[in-house]
Amino acid sequence: MRILLKLGGTLLDTPESLAALAHQIAQAVGEHQLAVVHGGGKQVTRYLAERGIKSRFVDGLRVSDSAAIDAVTNVIAGGINKRFVSAIIAAGRSAVGISGIDGSLTRARQLSPQLEFVGQPEGTDSRLLDLLTGAGYTPVVACVAGDASGQIFNVNADSMAVSCAIGWQASRLLFLTDVGGVRGADGQWLSDLSSGDARHLIATGVAHGGMQAKLEAAHLAVDSNIDVTIALGTQPNVISRLLAGERLGTHWASAVNPGGQRLTFGQSQ
Repeated sequence: MRILLKLGGTLLDTPESLAALAHQIAQAVGEHQLAVVHGGGKQVTRYLAERGIKSRFVDGLRVSDSAAIDAVTNVIAGGINKRFVSAIIAAGRSAVGISGIDGSLTRARQLSPQLEFVGQPEGTDSRLLDLLTGAGYTPVVACVAGDASGQIFNVNADSMAVSCAIGWQASRLLFLTDVGGVRGADGQWLSDLSSGDARHLIATGVAHGGMQAKLEAAHLAVDSNIDVTIALGTQPNVISRLLAGERLGTHWASAVNPGGQRLTFGQSQ
């Protein structure tokens, strides 16, 4: 089974969490083909602040000028990516750190002039993922992409993960994050989600900010017959438990709502 695992940057911010997730991935690779996409927004904000640069956000997305792009490539595609690859190797598996730029894995276009160099994925060519996983390597993909002209874009990690999952034809997409799943209007965690539910949560403002962006990205994966799970990444052995079928977090299995209408979201992240 092909599994695309998306890790929020918060989960990779301490050596202990990074090592624990690397160990779980090393175990899962023995039974599944697995690729990882990760972010690192918290670390980028900290990196810029240390250099006296204030981060600016519009609708939850970082305005990515040249300084921000330098930070994203240095921090996400550089430090975080290589530390995580090293942790997976230390856990006993071979891994290769790449970004969407490498081998033109994921093509992107500018999302909005207001956001400068923030990119929207246009598609993922799975050949590099096929090559690496087929040779026994675990691809670890940083959420940076490019276009045909060589422009580098900062890409929302959830959108990058969905693009890779669709292009690679993954069976499951696991979002491991710092929350327990998706909350309903009553504040309780939802164990299951439908497209109608997601649309209602966004329309009523219950799902907003990062969760709204995650749901808007995830619907494209569900629309491509990929099962999606959103779960707390700090739970013990969360990856093996999810792959064994344990119901953790929120599971979204179908993009067709009860009325038979396909769910359509906007492009905001």
